Amino acid sequence: MFTLRSMDSAAASTHAHPYDDVRTSPAPRALATEAVHAGRDDLARQGLHAPPIDLSTTYPSYDSRAEAARIDAFAATGAEPQGPPVYGRLGNPTVARFETALARLEGTESAVAFASGMAALSAVLLARAATGLRHVVAVRPLYGCSDHLLTAGLLGSEVTWTDPAGIADALRPDTGLVMVESPANPTLAEVDLRAVAHACGTVPLLADNTFATPVLQRPAEHGARLVLHSATKYLGGHGDVLAGVVACDEEFAGRLRQIRFATGGVLHPLAGYLLLRGLSTLPVRVRAASATAAELARRLAADPRVTRVHYPRLGGAMIAFEVSGDPHEVIAGVRLVTPAVSLGSVDTLIQHPASISHRIVDADERRGAGVSDRLLRLSVGLEDVEDLWRDLDGALGGACAPPERLGERGERPYETAAAGGPAA
Repeated sequence: MFTLRSMDSAAASTHAHPYDDVRTSPAPRALATEAVHAGRDDLARQGLHAPPIDLSTTYPSYDSRAEAARIDAFAATGAEPQGPPVYGRLGNPTVARFETALARLEGTESAVAFASGMAALSAVLLARAATGLRHVVAVRPLYGCSDHLLTAGLLGSEVTWTDPAGIADALRPDTGLVMVESPANPTLAEVDLRAVAHACGTVPLLADNTFATPVLQRPAEHGARLVLHSATKYLGGHGDVLAGVVACDEEFAGRLRQIRFATGGVLHPLAGYLLLRGLSTLPVRVRAASATAAELARRLAADPRVTRVHYPRLGGAMIAFEVSGDPHEVIAGVRLVTPAVSLGSVDTLIQHPASISHRIVDADERRGAGVSDRLLRLSVGLEDVEDLWRDLDGALGGACAPPERLGERGERPYETAAAGGPAA
């Protein structure tokens, strides 16, 4: 984080303000208020309304001795250099604003942003491996590329897959991390984060909170030490930025900054600006899309062409549903909904996980985690619910479920997802 000072130091001292430093935490505020103001608390003092975008890659310094001391301090602990920025790979003031805001929304001491969600996860794995703790315990399903990164051992890690009840037994002396995603991609399976954190003991729990966002849950409040986001999704919210971020305590943040500096997985300042702007509308977008998603889940559950609907107890804007007909025909049949990977945008997206997002996962393991070949994943946007339903209804075509499926619907309008497999 960088202290942003007025160019006129005398004027700055005359007009002192309690939020002079963007790192300063004000009195507790509601999430919606934090989403608008966090990371921007110093702007009015500087005579600004919109956050500035600092595109500099390097910064002048006439005191090389002091510069050396600051770099030595960063090398020792990963703490952010105090005073003016040094170099773009060490940090950037615009990105720092986003990190401050996200940490406040997640209720953690710090956050460290990266060029993508996978860069963020890679940094976590490297940070743990650097201390000799290469073993990871993980619960399926995870995002397909996260699954592949762990399974393939591309960063020298070794993974043990288990269900939530088996976490404690899967731990070893060299276990450096436990990883869960709740709600999970793409089945929307949920885990009890507090129970999982307890089972982890002293091993850090990494919770991927991409689907829920801090609007619906804050994993750190339930014992997760690390909270991962593909910020490309809901945090950005408009399908125009690629980014990842880890919210965590300051000690772990220091290690992540060192990894980021050494590997170069830095977030571009323009992306940091777009993410900060995205956070300001995050609560409104998530709540509006969630209301539409809940209604669509209800209608899909009542449709004989749909054999199962997965929708989280937590709520949210994601739906997974299985069709009795050909899922590829549904993808080909939409006109308003966009058939595309990713999620969390203002427009509604649909994709077939077995063909795209989870194609890289072994087919048997994919199905074992509840990702069936007939499963479709729907990311609900901000369109009108009637327009979306009209499009989905047309795309579903004339496929019908078996007669016995219809008799089950009166007992349960839709199924909430359980961890480790398809909805119970």
